[in-house]
Amino acid sequence: MDSQPTAAFKPTLGLLDATMIVAGSMIGSGIFIVSADITRNVGSAGWLIVVWLITGFMTLTAALSYGELSAMYPKAGGQYVYLKEAYNPLIGFLYGWSFFSVIQTATIAAVGVAFAKFTAYLIPRFSEDIVALNLGFLKISNAQLLSIVIIVLLTYINTRGVKGGKAIQTTFTLTKLVSLFGLIIFGLILAKGDVWQANWSNAWNLQSLKPDGTFGSYTLAAAYGAIAAAMVGSIFSSDAWNNVTFIAGEIKNPQRNIGLSLFLGTFIVTLIYVAANFMYLAVLPLNDIAHAAKDRVAVAASIQIFGNVGTIVIALMIMVSTFGCNNGLILAGARVYYTMAKDGLFFKSVGKLNRHAVPAYALWIQCVFACAWSLSGKYGDLLDMISFVVVVFYMLTIAGIFILRIKKPGANRPYKAIGYPLLPLLYILMGLAFCTLLIIYKPKFTWPGAIITLLGIPLYYIAVASNKKSTVHEIE
Repeated sequence: MDSQPTAAFKPTLGLLDATMIVAGSMIGSGIFIVSADITRNVGSAGWLIVVWLITGFMTLTAALSYGELSAMYPKAGGQYVYLKEAYNPLIGFLYGWSFFSVIQTATIAAVGVAFAKFTAYLIPRFSEDIVALNLGFLKISNAQLLSIVIIVLLTYINTRGVKGGKAIQTTFTLTKLVSLFGLIIFGLILAKGDVWQANWSNAWNLQSLKPDGTFGSYTLAAAYGAIAAAMVGSIFSSDAWNNVTFIAGEIKNPQRNIGLSLFLGTFIVTLIYVAANFMYLAVLPLNDIAHAAKDRVAVAASIQIFGNVGTIVIALMIMVSTFGCNNGLILAGARVYYTMAKDGLFFKSVGKLNRHAVPAYALWIQCVFACAWSLSGKYGDLLDMISFVVVVFYMLTIAGIFILRIKKPGANRPYKAIGYPLLPLLYILMGLAFCTLLIIYKPKFTWPGAIITLLGIPLYYIAVASNKKSTVHEIE
């Protein structure tokens, strides 16, 4: 670890950098894959688009609301800090614990393995089907090993200072934005009229789409459950937009630039996601979207647009996309653990900056957990299970705006939530509907994440007791 530690973060990121962190952290592999599962759940073109529009609206609403909180507390830690200030340290810790144990580290693992899987299109040696190491109780594939190499490499780069991470983030995010826009434009130009017309012929029938191409009907109640289940994928694909709030201490003019970057980044990504799904509907029959090989809808669409070379086109795009996405996740996530450590709720060493003014210990401990999830192969299941918890914490954070306006009416608010109180309240109501439907119709997506979060309660009190002992010892 680097010697000569420094005491404070250096504000080196401008508005473009911050916007690229928002957009780059959001766009991983989800948009290339999850439309298959959504289509199987809703069974029609109109409802496929509606699911993405609802998710986009919720994301934009949340981002606009977070602008007020980020302007009030422009320091490292983001959502952890907002929850601590609005409620109490325990609620903040429960978020930080969930974030560290699964939300961020399992996402880094999932994105890393997605990078490796699509690298295998170009270099088959990295296939997830090739076992590199068989330990009996655990089989490790070449894809998992490549994922670990990428996670370690990006972690190392980010320990050398924020400038290296910034350069990767801006370059890779701009590249994937241009590539995605290009793919969408080519797809819409080469749209197949008969496919488009067939897809939109029964656009508003909410139904399940089975592997044999037949449809299954829903009762009214089950239809709501199907929409909630479909949104698990779109919410996962749209998550991590709040990562920029974690690095507030390194952003120039954070009161202005964080809120603005949240809006710009989420708006750009929402536009791309909706447009990409219109493109899928323009080149692929609905059944081909729902049952694309291994759910790789973008690969199937790209083959229709570019021929056999389309597989290589998408493989390269996803490699760029996931590499940049993981850089943003790794860069931002460590700042949460750093802030928790400064509050005495994490290992003390994690609350130190190295001579490059970055939390190197926090970066490496995050790296270890992400690599462990990569080896486990269970990250995909965990991310399904954690969607419920992610939305619960978003709702609590946005409700915190109302609480802080009562608790701290005179606090400096350089930026106020657009549409307050209507838009923040609407997000909370939509989030409640989503979570309630998951509890009723998809409980397997709810209770594991809730259990992981609640495990943080005893850990919090252990951390508090340990911190008190440490403080007393230092005084003595």
